[in-house]
Amino acid sequence: MSGEYRPVADKLLVIACGALAREISALRKRNGWQHLDMQCIDARLHNRPALIPERLRQKIRSNCSRYDRIFVAYADCGTGGAIDRVIAEEDVDRLPGAHCYQFFAGAERFAELAESEPGTFYLTDFLVRHFDKLVIRPLKLDTHPELRDAYFGNYEKLVYLSQTDAADLEKHAQHAAARLGLEYERVHCGYGGLGRGLDSFISKQEHGQKDTHLLA
Repeated sequence: MSGEYRPVADKLLVIACGALAREISALRKRNGWQHLDMQCIDARLHNRPALIPERLRQKIRSNCSRYDRIFVAYADCGTGGAIDRVIAEEDVDRLPGAHCYQFFAGAERFAELAESEPGTFYLTDFLVRHFDKLVIRPLKLDTHPELRDAYFGNYEKLVYLSQTDAADLEKHAQHAAARLGLEYERVHCGYGGLGRGLDSFISKQEHGQKDTHLLA
């Protein structure tokens, strides 16, 4: 029934990019979201974004009968609006923004960063942890360092959009910038739009409302 109260105990599912698993787990623990389950899709699909929407559809349809509501922890992620078409058809919500850099930093702050230096390469905590696996080795920079200019010759800066204050990650991010020959800057974002998006979704569910404004 429209407007019916939905108790906190209702089962909620977040279908997330694997790059956000650690952060969502931390938010779940910190906020006591025991009724929130998480299933992840391989983060490596960001190298093949055309595959993401159908994987999401499959995940949603295979779980829709088991959960009261489902939330998609993806931005557009280079799919050219295809994720939005899936979530509209499947009646679910997603995180705001074009990509994780934007929802972590916030749209206004990210726009300022991009405008101040268009030639910027961005890292998050996840990308710092997996820099070699997701950046260096796929681009063959470990065996052919001379390719650096081909890939990063037009970049000037590396900006680390940090979620935590881990000193080891800061050190690794600085090393990544040096390895690519880029100026380094750290911008601490915390969980940004990820935390706000999940909190909004869960708060609305507790009051029996579907959140129709997350894409705004």
